[in-house]
Amino acid sequence: MTESIKSLFTRDLNQLKKEIEAYQNEETIWEIDKNILNSAGNLSLHLVGNINHFIGATLGNTGYIRNRELEFSLKNIPRTELIQQIEKTIEVVHSSLDKVSDEDLKKDYPIEALGYPMTTEYFLIHLFGHLGYHLGQINYHRRLLDVVLE
Repeated sequence: MTESIKSLFTRDLNQLKKEIEAYQNEETIWEIDKNILNSAGNLSLHLVGNINHFIGATLGNTGYIRNRELEFSLKNIPRTELIQQIEKTIEVVHSSLDKVSDEDLKKDYPIEALGYPMTTEYFLIHLFGHLGYHLGQINYHRRLLDVVLE
């Protein structure tokens, strides 16, 4: 199960990289419009922070310190830096989940991140769903706002 979870996170984090790379206008990564309250850049930072905190720091003991406010307030980070952060997050997923056995998945997750106890397996599935949710938002953000004027 751990290998499957690692593979799925890797697949979707690579898709996140592709989405960020697909913006024709780099500035659009940081745009918001009408009811679109979060930019693709901020959602990317949020995903990187979330995974580095809940998988890296909590399961992998990486020492990562999360600043959730900055995930939504930082702006105009270069695309290349966003992609580097995503690539480092893939490495963190691998190194952290390599330490988690299938037996560990059945144990309680070390913190009550959702306000109630749950197994590590349950919470990792939750985190994967969270990644997919925001990945879909980023895809729509790009297709709605990344208009190239000719």
